[in-house]
Amino acid sequence: MKPSITIIGLGAGGLDQLPVGLYKKLLQAEKVYIRTADHPVVQELEQEGAVFHAFDHLYEKHARFEDVYRETAETVMQKARKEGAVTFAVPGHPLVAETTVQLLLRQPEIPVQVAGGQSFLDAVFTALEIDPNDGFQLLDGTALYPPDIAVTQHVLISQVFDSASAGEVKLSLMERYPDDYPVTVVTAAGSEAESLVTVPLFELDRAVAVSNLTAVYVAPIEKESILYREFQTLREVIATLRGPDGCPWDRKQTHESLKRYAVEEVYELLEAIDEQDDDHIAEELGDVLLQVMLHAQIGEDNGYFDIQDVIEHVTEKMIRRHPHVFGDTAAADAEEVLANWEEIKKSEKQNGSRTSMLDGIPASLPALHYAVKLQKKAAKAGFDWTEDGPVWAKVEEELNEWKHDIQENRMEAAAGELGDVLFAVVNAARHHDMDPEEALRQTNRKFSSRFRHIEMRLQEQNLNVEDQNLEQLDVYWEEAKQNERREGSE
Repeated sequence: MKPSITIIGLGAGGLDQLPVGLYKKLLQAEKVYIRTADHPVVQELEQEGAVFHAFDHLYEKHARFEDVYRETAETVMQKARKEGAVTFAVPGHPLVAETTVQLLLRQPEIPVQVAGGQSFLDAVFTALEIDPNDGFQLLDGTALYPPDIAVTQHVLISQVFDSASAGEVKLSLMERYPDDYPVTVVTAAGSEAESLVTVPLFELDRAVAVSNLTAVYVAPIEKESILYREFQTLREVIATLRGPDGCPWDRKQTHESLKRYAVEEVYELLEAIDEQDDDHIAEELGDVLLQVMLHAQIGEDNGYFDIQDVIEHVTEKMIRRHPHVFGDTAAADAEEVLANWEEIKKSEKQNGSRTSMLDGIPASLPALHYAVKLQKKAAKAGFDWTEDGPVWAKVEEELNEWKHDIQENRMEAAAGELGDVLFAVVNAARHHDMDPEEALRQTNRKFSSRFRHIEMRLQEQNLNVEDQNLEQLDVYWEEAKQNERREGSE
């Protein structure tokens, strides 16, 4: 007899829910291989003479469910090769949440026939009294990925076998739902042992017993404030603000009018990063994201692009520029990654409109940052010193020329020489892998801290800064410096 496999679904409940045709097939089969014997139909059919061979021992043998499913499917195929036609039974419907069935269907060697069965979904919908047409999602508890969860739909999670798997499901759900959000544990739906128990999410893995007949149900989130964490909610808020009944200020904005706000928000983010304040960083990142969303909504309103286009562009770019992660290119360290990145960027721009190696630097960059970009691009063409001596000589040369113009009272020329001094200092910083923009920001913060110390010390004595001479102020300035040194050594 040629090998063949017939797969039968045992349904979700007892024997009275099993279709007559499947009932007869199970009794007529000489032997029925089943994924698990832990099902109410099995015991009832055994009493009527059916013979079952279960694979429950594989759950003890393997630590991962995927290994259990793989060996189960392989064993069923081995039995078919040896015995010819075999019958394999699984809980519920064979095509609903049954990895072993999918593995058998994908193999090309042995013909597989799915004889049908009743899905546990019908029984669960009836028990919960919900309409899946309102929006429904079935997820595998052994491979639950939080971003995939549609929190505004009915969510049913299968494959919740024990407290360990329930714990994993709980942790995943807590990334998308409040800790005390109600969840319902549905056990043996459609059978006489049917049970529905609703508990707070944080108690999911310890409040009720779970088994292979257990599913977890999560109702759609309806409370608006809980949905504030969802990207789609943000998108809808921005669209509303820009809509016909939205905010007059938001409606009148353009890409051009928002330019200054984008710059301001980025600088406020940098300030939060300097403060090392995580809550402030999260808040400022939100403000930066707001600028992205506003520009994307303007693009959508004008019919040119939307936020999906923005996301597509950056996703495609990140994959294209990281061949060492998403492709076959190797990169041993960060320096090699950067070299690959620059080479890819260069190839991308070869067919563009750039006519100079210096093209592509945003004109609105802060001057120090812009100077660094200019010098780096020129250095790639070989226009750079390879030793420190000429670098420092250039700094001294420009400094002397600036001083000379000031002494000669040529202030317009002196302003130009000051730019040369700064450019030369930037070059020296670049040669030593220092960020002049960040260095100046640190000095600004240091100066501000020390001056505020002076003000505080004078206020303690009911004195005004304006009434003190430089010598008196310098005493507290030095005191502030000493405090910094002590704090740095602690």
